[in-house]
Amino acid sequence: MTNEALEAIIREWETHSFGGRYFEMLAASADGEIVGMISLYEQSEGVVSIGPEIFTAFRRMGFGREAMRQALDRAKELRYHTVSQQIRTDNAASIALHQSLGFELDGREFINRRGNRCMIWKKSL
Repeated sequence: MTNEALEAIIREWETHSFGGRYFEMLAASADGEIVGMISLYEQSEGVVSIGPEIFTAFRRMGFGREAMRQALDRAKELRYHTVSQQIRTDNAASIALHQSLGFELDGREFINRRGNRCMIWKKSL
């Protein structure tokens, strides 16, 4: 992707919209240091997905859980009623995190467009 294309995507993100849907990218920080990022993306009316990414050096320190809690609060503020997550079946850490936050398995296993085995996890807000 060219620098111009990346800059155009970032400009669109700054509008809290991407592809015509609500989108917001937030930094996860601790003690003034960015430890990761988390996004909210509207899937359909009332349904949002949350994409956490904690940088490797900061994993297993509780930052992912706290970032998810804050993102769930943000989704509620925005009046979403459901969070729907696509999680790889081999991502034990993400599955454990989502289970600890009250997400429930919804549906059967499928292969996503990247060729990964995934399942959908949902949580009502």
